[in-house]
Amino acid sequence: MKTVAVTAPGQVEIIDTPQPTPGPYQALVRTELACVCNKTDGELVHGSFPGMEEAFPFALGHESVGRVEQIGDKVRNFTAGDRAVSGLVFDLGVEGLQSGWGGFCEYVLATDHQAMVADGVADEDHGWVEVCEIQTRVDTDIEPEDAVLLCTWREVLGSFRDFYLQPGDDVLIFGGGPVGLSFVKLGRLFGLGWIGLVDRHPEKQARARAFGADAVFAPGDPAIAGLFQSRGRLDAAIDAVGKAELVNIALPLLKRGGSIGIYGFLAGLGEFPVDNARGDYNYNLFVHQWPTRAYEREAQHQLCGWIREGKLAAREFISHRFAVDQIAEALQAVQGRKVVKALLSYA
Repeated sequence: MKTVAVTAPGQVEIIDTPQPTPGPYQALVRTELACVCNKTDGELVHGSFPGMEEAFPFALGHESVGRVEQIGDKVRNFTAGDRAVSGLVFDLGVEGLQSGWGGFCEYVLATDHQAMVADGVADEDHGWVEVCEIQTRVDTDIEPEDAVLLCTWREVLGSFRDFYLQPGDDVLIFGGGPVGLSFVKLGRLFGLGWIGLVDRHPEKQARARAFGADAVFAPGDPAIAGLFQSRGRLDAAIDAVGKAELVNIALPLLKRGGSIGIYGFLAGLGEFPVDNARGDYNYNLFVHQWPTRAYEREAQHQLCGWIREGKLAAREFISHRFAVDQIAEALQAVQGRKVVKALLSYA
């Protein structure tokens, strides 16, 4: 089968690997579409993702959707023909080839998390890992493009609970990539109050406006520091970039008891400075370095409802399209910082 392999820093190839065989609690899924994860896949390819700096060669990808072709004898929540998201391959069957989740493979495996929990075997001894919880079936009325975007949207909407966001909250979001723009779009659907976004790219600012942002700013805009004077202090600020210095920029903008939510890895930082004097004496700092999988899984129902109602669509986020054989071009485009989501097709 086709496998996207990162063979050295910055070098990506399509190679042939054996088709995986599903275990008793697994479904074999033929990939229909995948999306590049701008930050994680970018860091993996260039050798800067924490814990994977020396892991070359490895199979790339973790955002995909496909059709179930075969199931193990203990699977109860997938059937042949189902659509499934977030399938991965951990064992590529090739000596020396490691897994960077392997979600861009032509065939991937999705684990029946619910069946393993019910049978009391949801543990590493039986091949279960935490990501199995979000390998889920998606109703076939959800189009494949919308289904693959669930990989991003579920994680973002799930983080609303990690950050204790509430309808009516006034929120400033730093970063207009796929995560930051998802915070804008989903935040508007969720019922946030005032929403602002900070990003240096005019086209991402325009997209944020289209998604319902009340204001957009370039980094360093004096109007950011003056926000509390012009409209009052904020309930929350979201770092959708992963830059430690944004904490200190956001602190003076928060009302008493307000929150800063850091979304994603802080690039392996063991510590980062917080200038406590810049904020009120009572504020919250939430660091979301990895998804809360239960929240992510539970978010899928609401997201599919918005999709069915016509309120949420992948076409609003997909800015570039490639065949999987063009993965090198897709990654190069992402590196240019103007891609929102790059879609990979497997036809």
